[in-house]
Amino acid sequence: MSAYDAIARIYDPWSRSVTEDVGFYVEEAVAAGGPVVELGIGTGRIAIPTAAAGVRVIGVDSSQGMLEICREQAGFAGVAGLLDLRLGDLLDPPVPERVALVTCPFRAFLHLQTDEDRLAGLHAARTLLVAGGRLVFDVFQPGADDIADTHGRWLEREPGIYERADWDEKARTLTLSVRGRAGETTMSLAWISPAEWSELLHRAGFEIVACYGWFDRAPYQGGEDTVWIARRPG
Repeated sequence: MSAYDAIARIYDPWSRSVTEDVGFYVEEAVAAGGPVVELGIGTGRIAIPTAAAGVRVIGVDSSQGMLEICREQAGFAGVAGLLDLRLGDLLDPPVPERVALVTCPFRAFLHLQTDEDRLAGLHAARTLLVAGGRLVFDVFQPGADDIADTHGRWLEREPGIYERADWDEKARTLTLSVRGRAGETTMSLAWISPAEWSELLHRAGFEIVACYGWFDRAPYQGGEDTVWIARRPG
């Protein structure tokens, strides 16, 4: 059972302010054409706008509850026919198809706790790509100010929805708890540096096309967020 099953009904209200990445991923999908594979599709926050732009999406998520919400929302948006939803995880996505674009938005790779798992996840994504295909994902490493401002405190992220971040800087892990009237959960995330992500991408057989510092495609020059575009050679 996924940690997200318990908060499937409050996930969209919880993340309603996160919009800065949507246009970026839709642009990448339109440029690649369909189908695209989205790993960690969740409730379709990015996949539904992508489908609305005319691109077919194969969406993989480990949470049945999140997939059910995604299916409902796709129906409301009139794009259900362009979404192919599959239950699975980052290490073994149930996708026999080979595509020109694989995405893993909203820091989903941070659910991978070790370099062994990160490398396995990158290998799994690479396997889904045709020669020349691209993997696009974003991750972060927290800044000292972010840790100081949020550590060990329940904060109201959205009306009636609270989150608590418990940071372990030595282990480089975040225990994130979320609670609202319709559910609550706790999950563990882990971060590494951009230099380490770069090394893992090379070890997984990718060529790095770009590393941005934000979704405006500005080159990374330090900071918490990195947005990666990597290519399968061939």
